[in-house]
Amino acid sequence: MKILLPMDSDDTQEGQVVEINYFDTKEDVDDWVDAVVVIGNFEPVMEFIEQQMMVLVAHTKRSIDDIVEAFLFKELHDLAI
Repeated sequence: MKILLPMDSDDTQEGQVVEINYFDTKEDVDDWVDAVVVIGNFEPVMEFIEQQMMVLVAHTKRSIDDIVEAFLFKELHDLAI
């Protein structure tokens, strides 16, 4: 499972994430992404929707582990369009 998360740092000290790959831009991602997580309903996501990626919203800023756990337990919100 690959989840695309927008981040402003590369601190991965929390939790048990198996692998984290960092990309400078979304154009650098060359693998299929299962879901894109954004922090608000007003993020620019049309490109992801056009590529038929699931877009989910984490309304509060969270750690990587919090977002992955919320994804696994279906606690993230669908994008309000």
